Amino acid sequence: MKLTVLFLFLLASACAVSASAQTLGVKLPASPRTLPGTKPLEMQGDLAAQMVAGIDAYLLKDAEVSVAARDRYWKRDFSSAQAYGKSVEPNRQHLRKIIGAVDPRVSPVEVELIATTSTPSLVAETKSYRVHAVRWPVLKGVDAEGLLLEPKGKITANIVALPDCDWTPEMVTGLASGAPAEAQFARRLAENGCRVLVPALIDRRDTFSGNPSIRMTNQPHREFVYRGAYEMGRHIIGYEVQKVLAAVDWFSRDAKAAPVGVYGYGEGGLLAFYSAALDDRIKSTVVSGYFGPREELWKEPIYRNTWSLLEEFGDAEIASLIAPRSLAVEYCFYPSVSGPPAPHDGRSGAAPGVLSTPPLPAVGAEAARAEKLAGKLEPEWKLPVVENAGGYPGSDATLTPFLKSLGSTARVVPNGAPLKDARGAYDADARLKRQFDQLVSFTQEKMREGDLRRAELWKPADGSSVEKWQATTRDLRKTLANEVIGALPPPSLPANPRTRLIYDEPKYRGYEVVLDLWPGVYSYGILLLPKDVKPGEKRPVVVCQHGLEGRPTDAADPKVDSPYYHQFANRLAERGFVTFSPQNPYIGQDNFRVLQRKANPLKKSLFSFIVRQHERIVDWLAEQPYVDPQRIGFYGLSYGGKTAMRVPALVEKYALSICSGDYNEWIWKNVSTTSRYSYMFTGEYEMYEFDLGNTFNYAEMAWLICPRPFMVERGHDDGVAPDEWVAYEYLKAKQRFDRLGLADRTTIEFFNGPHTIHGVGTYEFLHKHLNWPVEGKAQASGTKP
Repeated sequence: MKLTVLFLFLLASACAVSASAQTLGVKLPASPRTLPGTKPLEMQGDLAAQMVAGIDAYLLKDAEVSVAARDRYWKRDFSSAQAYGKSVEPNRQHLRKIIGAVDPRVSPVEVELIATTSTPSLVAETKSYRVHAVRWPVLKGVDAEGLLLEPKGKITANIVALPDCDWTPEMVTGLASGAPAEAQFARRLAENGCRVLVPALIDRRDTFSGNPSIRMTNQPHREFVYRGAYEMGRHIIGYEVQKVLAAVDWFSRDAKAAPVGVYGYGEGGLLAFYSAALDDRIKSTVVSGYFGPREELWKEPIYRNTWSLLEEFGDAEIASLIAPRSLAVEYCFYPSVSGPPAPHDGRSGAAPGVLSTPPLPAVGAEAARAEKLAGKLEPEWKLPVVENAGGYPGSDATLTPFLKSLGSTARVVPNGAPLKDARGAYDADARLKRQFDQLVSFTQEKMREGDLRRAELWKPADGSSVEKWQATTRDLRKTLANEVIGALPPPSLPANPRTRLIYDEPKYRGYEVVLDLWPGVYSYGILLLPKDVKPGEKRPVVVCQHGLEGRPTDAADPKVDSPYYHQFANRLAERGFVTFSPQNPYIGQDNFRVLQRKANPLKKSLFSFIVRQHERIVDWLAEQPYVDPQRIGFYGLSYGGKTAMRVPALVEKYALSICSGDYNEWIWKNVSTTSRYSYMFTGEYEMYEFDLGNTFNYAEMAWLICPRPFMVERGHDDGVAPDEWVAYEYLKAKQRFDRLGLADRTTIEFFNGPHTIHGVGTYEFLHKHLNWPVEGKAQASGTKP
């Protein structure tokens, strides 16, 4: 008897030591204390950090192989130039969609002179051309503004000249300092007989980023516009491409007009490149200070982040959309960006990102790849790279063939005399603010239209019966999985479950569990198994999901009572539920946020991995002899609540879902510039999901969970969103359940409290819908949730 007591004491001590040692990363001897049918778990160190590193390696490899994999999206027909253009049109339209150049432009376009009673539109004049301040309409409520350089003689070509976004039109026209004389390519083109439109672009400063009545940020203006636009299926790139194409509309209104070309540098080079790829009215293009391999797009500023780009396009593929028209790359000094504006005056929240000049061989290799893609065209299409290493845009070696490609016989003339701005000390910032405010306002209007766009998408859903609802929402579930979240291929590895005992409590044991998916990528969590499970008995399971920067121990460690989680996995295990607390990869601050940057251009997201991880978890749980596979529920707080909306909507083996501390009007949360709750003012730059505002809000995600039970847990003092937003969005979900005759399967609990697990109505919900007797509640430890 004494030996038995001693053995039990030593065993309990060993378990405690084991748990402490694992926390400290101490390597322990292999232990047989594993779950039946599993191998011993011998991994050491921070399993969450290793998980994030594994996902990172997966994405880097995926970017590498994406180049060769793009061919599957292209069906080029080289039988004629016309046939080629028709064969790549689907690719052109997809590029148009992912850069957000999707809104109808104003028609007809007229370029308006900007003048007041005290300031004429005529800014400057030489013997060969005039410079006017102008604007032209682009989208409803959105104009382009800039300068028009109008020759006094014959117009040899029509050019849209696009400076880098940190250079004003005045700089490349010679009206203001900032660009060397040789880089004033707009002026040089006008001196050679071209009519030139120079749009003002949104720059990289942060002067206007934010809302003075809420919070100002250090996000570059381009990032601030990008954030809300991206959520609404638009993009700062698409908005400014539309400005270029509106200028092309104006140039092309006369069939006998001179040919159209675009010449862009830096960010303007990007816009020139994309504009020419979308519009074959542009006969010749120069891309200066922008071109090269794009597989490390994630390193660039976030306002270049483009959903699914690398699946189908690198710069070579985009160049092939311009073929057989004339395209040249000017290799010169690229605009250098070391990051966003540094935090200052309380401003913060900008995403990291840098720009630098790539090596010339890398640019040449990408150009050679473009030539190979379009190589079967007749006559043979070439993409010259004009080297002006260390110099600025506008070299004679670039301008001469550019003018020739547009039919101009003029020789490149030397730089003319400096210009003087008749407006005196012109305030370019006032123009910038008008342009910035218009794009922000346009995005806000798209946010307000989101309900209508989502209703259009959801028209096929038939709510006349539960069966028809399930049948007619299958394609919508595929849209969420494939087009919004991004679907990964099935795991390449078997689960290979490994476990180790880490807790031995009076009412349950706790095991760490690791399940493989791909090399280096796994699911990891803590299983709490009640001790009173009888042989052959199958219990319900609650998957208990932590939030941002959380760990499974936040929910399941019996010795740590977090003010947010209140040991809810332990409390539920004491009630007789099996619980599993997974590690989600949103941990490690920028380490995980950069995963989103790496994933998005590959048509993936953090939730692409999370969905597959949960599929594996649910499949493994369903195989356990003590689990009823029909009674596996999900309960998550905060980012875990975010998971509660997306994962059960796609993983149909979850029997129910509870969203705690996250449910709200999610599109307003991401896009609004007038609410203090908005992510527009914070550092969570990974939150944005392309085109989500036109496809799925939280109500629509709840509709995909339906007819399975769904619940919202909401503290009145939760700072995630106001009660009104939560109630408004929940009512839309409840209406769907009610109209299907399923009113008893959904509820919301408001309670007096903050961002936390409340554990009152939700526990009752779990008992009811997972069909587990409430008697277990009386045996709980007594710790108040």
